[in-house]
Amino acid sequence: MDIDRAVKTRSSTLLVGEKKANRIASIMAGYDGHRGWIYYLAVDASERTRGYGREMMLEAELWLRSQSTPKLQLMVRSDNQTATAFYTALGYERQDVSVYGKHLND
Repeated sequence: MDIDRAVKTRSSTLLVGEKKANRIASIMAGYDGHRGWIYYLAVDASERTRGYGREMMLEAELWLRSQSTPKLQLMVRSDNQTATAFYTALGYERQDVSVYGKHLND
Protein backbone atom coordinates (compact mmCIF):
# COMPACT_ATOMS: atom_id res chain seq x y z
CA MET A 1 0.00 0.00 0.00
CA ASP A 2 2.83 2.43 0.84
CA ILE A 3 4.52 1.60 -2.44
CA ASP A 4 1.32 2.21 -4.39
CA ARG A 5 0.95 5.66 -2.81
CA ALA A 6 4.62 6.50 -3.40
CA VAL A 7 4.66 5.71 -7.11
CA LYS A 8 1.48 7.71 -7.76
CA THR A 9 3.08 11.02 -6.83
CA ARG A 10 6.03 13.09 -7.97
CA SER A 11 6.99 13.88 -4.37
CA SER A 12 8.33 10.40 -3.67
CA THR A 13 10.24 7.64 -5.37
CA LEU A 14 11.01 3.97 -5.00
CA LEU A 15 14.45 2.82 -6.13
CA VAL A 16 15.32 -0.84 -6.59
CA GLY A 17 18.77 -2.43 -6.66
CA GLU A 18 19.29 -5.56 -8.72
CA LYS A 19 22.12 -8.06 -9.01
CA LYS A 20 21.98 -10.65 -11.78
CA ALA A 21 18.28 -9.93 -12.34
CA ASN A 22 17.45 -10.44 -8.64
CA ARG A 23 16.10 -7.63 -6.51
CA ILE A 24 18.47 -7.25 -3.59
CA ALA A 25 17.71 -3.77 -2.25
CA SER A 26 15.10 -1.05 -2.25
CA ILE A 27 14.63 2.40 -0.82
CA MET A 28 11.65 4.74 -0.63
CA ALA A 29 12.31 8.46 -0.40
CA GLY A 30 10.10 11.52 -0.45
CA TYR A 31 10.16 15.29 -0.31
CA ASP A 32 7.39 17.15 1.51
CA GLY A 33 8.41 20.62 0.33
CA HIS A 34 10.35 21.26 3.53
CA ARG A 35 12.51 18.19 4.11
CA GLY A 36 13.50 15.03 2.33
CA TRP A 37 12.75 11.74 4.04
CA ILE A 38 13.96 8.20 3.77
CA TYR A 39 10.97 6.03 4.61
CA TYR A 40 12.32 2.54 3.98
CA LEU A 41 15.66 0.98 3.17
CA ALA A 42 15.93 -2.77 2.73
CA VAL A 43 18.79 -5.00 1.66
CA ASP A 44 18.46 -8.76 1.29
CA ALA A 45 20.01 -10.39 4.36
CA SER A 46 22.39 -12.44 2.22
CA GLU A 47 23.70 -9.27 0.52
CA ARG A 48 24.29 -7.08 3.58
CA THR A 49 27.71 -5.60 4.40
CA ARG A 50 28.61 -5.40 0.70
CA GLY A 51 27.87 -1.70 0.25
CA TYR A 52 24.43 -2.00 -1.32
CA GLY A 53 22.71 -0.10 1.48
CA ARG A 54 25.26 2.69 1.13
CA GLU A 55 24.72 2.75 -2.64
CA MET A 56 20.94 2.92 -2.24
CA MET A 57 21.30 5.81 0.21
CA LEU A 58 23.56 7.68 -2.23
CA GLU A 59 21.05 7.21 -5.04
CA ALA A 60 18.19 8.41 -2.82
CA GLU A 61 20.27 11.45 -1.85
CA LEU A 62 20.85 12.18 -5.55
CA TRP A 63 17.11 11.98 -6.22
CA LEU A 64 16.38 14.29 -3.29
CA ARG A 65 19.02 16.77 -4.47
CA SER A 66 17.32 16.78 -7.88
CA GLN A 67 14.16 17.89 -6.05
CA SER A 68 16.12 20.81 -4.47
CA THR A 69 15.73 19.25 -1.04
CA PRO A 70 17.65 21.29 1.57
CA LYS A 71 17.78 18.66 4.33
CA LEU A 72 17.32 14.91 4.61
CA GLN A 73 15.90 13.15 7.64
CA LEU A 74 14.99 9.61 8.59
CA MET A 75 13.73 7.83 11.67
CA VAL A 76 15.34 4.83 13.34
CA ARG A 77 13.91 2.95 16.29
CA SER A 78 16.06 3.65 19.33
CA ASP A 79 16.78 -0.05 19.92
CA ASN A 80 18.01 -0.66 16.34
CA GLN A 81 21.74 -0.49 16.94
CA THR A 82 22.63 -1.90 13.52
CA ALA A 83 20.74 0.83 11.68
CA THR A 84 22.07 3.50 14.04
CA ALA A 85 25.66 2.43 13.33
CA PHE A 86 24.96 2.28 9.58
CA TYR A 87 23.54 5.80 9.34
CA THR A 88 26.21 7.23 11.64
CA ALA A 89 28.88 5.75 9.35
CA LEU A 90 27.21 7.57 6.43
CA GLY A 91 27.51 10.90 8.22
CA TYR A 92 24.01 11.20 9.62
CA GLU A 93 23.72 12.76 13.05
CA ARG A 94 21.20 12.09 15.77
CA GLN A 95 18.78 15.02 16.05
CA ASP A 96 17.43 16.33 19.34
CA VAL A 97 13.73 15.98 18.51
CA SER A 98 10.75 14.01 19.71
CA VAL A 99 8.58 12.22 17.17
CA TYR A 100 4.85 12.03 17.73
CA GLY A 101 2.43 9.99 15.69
CA LYS A 102 -1.25 9.30 15.34
CA HIS A 103 -2.92 6.69 13.17
CA LEU A 104 -5.66 8.27 11.11
CA ASN A 105 -7.24 5.03 9.88
CA ASP A 106 -8.49 3.82 13.26
